[in-house]
Amino acid sequence: MPASTVNGAAGARSKTRGERFALVDVNSCFAACERIFHPGLEGRPVVVLSNNDGCVVARSAEAKAIGIPMGEPWFRLQAWADKHGVIARSSNYELYGEISGRIMSMLQRFSDCVEVYSIDEAFVRVHGTTDQMTAAAREMRHRLRHDIGVPVSVGIAPTRTLAKLASHGAKLNTALNGVANTDWYSADQLDRILRATPASEIWGVGRRTSKRLAVLAIDTAAALRDADVEQMRRRFSVSMAHTILELRGQPCIDYDVQPSTRQQVMYSRSFSTPVTTVDEMHEVLTVYAQYVTRRLRAQGSVAGAVQAFASTAWASPPMHTASGAIEVTPRTDDPVTVAKRAHALILPHMLDDRRYVRAGITLSDLRQPGEQQEFDLFDEPPQATGRLGSMLDQVNERLGGNAVALGAAGLKTGPAWQMKRDMLSPRATTRWDELATVIAR
Repeated sequence: MPASTVNGAAGARSKTRGERFALVDVNSCFAACERIFHPGLEGRPVVVLSNNDGCVVARSAEAKAIGIPMGEPWFRLQAWADKHGVIARSSNYELYGEISGRIMSMLQRFSDCVEVYSIDEAFVRVHGTTDQMTAAAREMRHRLRHDIGVPVSVGIAPTRTLAKLASHGAKLNTALNGVANTDWYSADQLDRILRATPASEIWGVGRRTSKRLAVLAIDTAAALRDADVEQMRRRFSVSMAHTILELRGQPCIDYDVQPSTRQQVMYSRSFSTPVTTVDEMHEVLTVYAQYVTRRLRAQGSVAGAVQAFASTAWASPPMHTASGAIEVTPRTDDPVTVAKRAHALILPHMLDDRRYVRAGITLSDLRQPGEQQEFDLFDEPPQATGRLGSMLDQVNERLGGNAVALGAAGLKTGPAWQMKRDMLSPRATTRWDELATVIAR
């Protein structure tokens, strides 16, 4: 959004009152989180790598500026990166998730309706005049930077789709100082902005859909806004019709503020070193059972079925996958029960001469703990699973990390197959032994 047009409409529209959506988006979120406890990284190109330090999955603005592409394998980039002063970090999921929680909690101080869209984005309902809503956005930005240490961009608009676009403009145009409000602009100015915006950059469109739109000569946001709603609904979907209406300023995309309950919960990872023995895979599945049931308990569900798999690399034939599924009666969130089922599904089917590179456990047939479950009259009576899982959660929440775990899952020194994170920064907000050290001078 051009800065030169801001003041032209602001005076005429500053008294406009109403409700708007403010999209708060953390700038280069993972890199920003890394800089909180390492201020020396400010101004330097920073990249964050995927599981097992494989590919670039996040870049600071400085890393983007020197041309580092998203998805670039680190082994190809490393020598060049060292010469250009690029700092690489392993994915610090614990840190990013905890900082995200702090961000969302702080946003709730500004509004009674905060819709968490992703780890680094949230829609915040704001009210008042244009000037009041803009001032609130600037205060959010200031508080998040000062109190937590992350820079954000804020876009304000009458619909979520336009708020996403405004936030993108606030991020790219430094003259806007991180905040853009569509109420600053006249209808003609907004039209020019939409005509300069590719349709592929509109929230919910994407690259594949934009190719289909291009066949219909719809290559800009303005052309999409002006398309026939009913015709586009028939050609594409109801979601496309909603996007068009939102570009016209009509809110029609509903968003559930409360997190929805997933129909299945999964934990799957690639190994840094291939697993070749039954004992190692027993250890893997025990660890994964604890992690996947922790996710299950976090959403307040119990599972009636367990699926598990372990596979070799597809690029190293002959490929082999051991997999299976089994019902669990009664439904459970107990990590011991899930681990035993996963062991029974995988371990007997492993081949001696294969190198397994990935495994996972999926829990499905999810219900609320209080729902009644039918039992076969002639089955053995079900055994109570107890509260082991919730007890582990309570201890780990109090002491941090994996202070207590099941068997091998509780080892402080990780096994060889554990996900590789050689460039991991300290998890300064979730582990006592990795707290930041502050030196007063």
